[in-house]
Amino acid sequence: MKNIDILVAGAGIGGLTTALCLAAKGFRVTVVEQSDRITEIGAGIQISPNGNRVLHDLGLKRELEAVAFLPLQSERRDWKTGEVLAGGPLGETVIERYGFPYYHIHRADLIRVLGEAVARSPLIELQTGVRAEGFTQDADGVRLALQGNRMLEAGTLIGADGIRSVVRDGLFEAEAPTFTGNIAWRSLIPAERLPPGMVRPAATAWWGPGRHFVHYYVRGGQFVNCVAVVEKDGWEIESWTERGDLAELRADFAGWHDDIGTLIATMDPDACFKWALFDRPPMPRWGKGRVTLLGDACHPTLPFMAQGAVMAIEDAAVVAGCLSGIAEPARAFAHYEALRRERTAAIQSGSRRNARLFHMHGAAAEDRNREAAAQHRQTLEWLYTYDALTAHQAPTTEGSRQ
Repeated sequence: MKNIDILVAGAGIGGLTTALCLAAKGFRVTVVEQSDRITEIGAGIQISPNGNRVLHDLGLKRELEAVAFLPLQSERRDWKTGEVLAGGPLGETVIERYGFPYYHIHRADLIRVLGEAVARSPLIELQTGVRAEGFTQDADGVRLALQGNRMLEAGTLIGADGIRSVVRDGLFEAEAPTFTGNIAWRSLIPAERLPPGMVRPAATAWWGPGRHFVHYYVRGGQFVNCVAVVEKDGWEIESWTERGDLAELRADFAGWHDDIGTLIATMDPDACFKWALFDRPPMPRWGKGRVTLLGDACHPTLPFMAQGAVMAIEDAAVVAGCLSGIAEPARAFAHYEALRRERTAAIQSGSRRNARLFHMHGAAAEDRNREAAAQHRQTLEWLYTYDALTAHQAPTTEGSRQ
């Protein structure tokens, strides 16, 4: 299999990481991306030890440390009083326990690090400004149709092309993602504009009735990344570049702790964005034959466990391991799916559950607060101890499915 070219559709975090993991196994990879250049809008994301295990194995530790922020702890706070309801140490404690750090990083910085690594690899070809329109496959390979009557041929195809995946629609009956009833706001605030010490070096989430607010440092502490989620109907625009009205955000969090009011008051009105949150239910199957899916294309995940990007990074390592260890593509992809579906489905359902958990009020919120610390510790163990680099070695009952 090592001399068979692999096509990857999509050059986001999942697609670029997949190309790097495959190249590390000796595969020749072509990545196609509809955007003219590899850039990434958006704001901060959190990469936990289970994801950094893969990124460090790719030799990216030094580049990541240069652009990331290492939080010292995680916190869950009460929306009104600021009381810490749950949390725990990060920083060196996480490295000692799990072997790898917890990073806060701007999406654009991570994409740049991955893109530069792709450019250095002689086994990876990146084609930008190339829109995939469909594919066909047979016993000999896959043909990916591109805009402008172009065609690419390869041994296999991996669709890492997001929640509205063209590859997914070619594999299965088209199904529109579902609006979750939540909208999200995001903004980056220069740290120098905020009162000294107001934002601690932590991953902080404020829980409140019908909404929550998350903030943490990115770019080595130069900026504070803010994400606010509100239960709201009647607005279902999914674009990450849609500007929001800061007055609406201020009204959504009226009466919250003074720290939240200060953060909102410091935001740039011209750089405050909102988007509707969509997802899909877990898929019973991710691929057919020589074609499979990865990341948001098969398990789009709400941002309430900070694991969406990390699941795509894990996928990348597992699919590369499976293709390296199993010569027949259909069997390799079946093994990959069997290894990954249960974990990613649990992350999807856990993220939906957290959407309800974070937004509780009254007696239900009081019960949640009493149990939050113990549940938080159990979740971290399950998440962070996963080793995507060796997962492909595990047996499954589905590895021989064609």
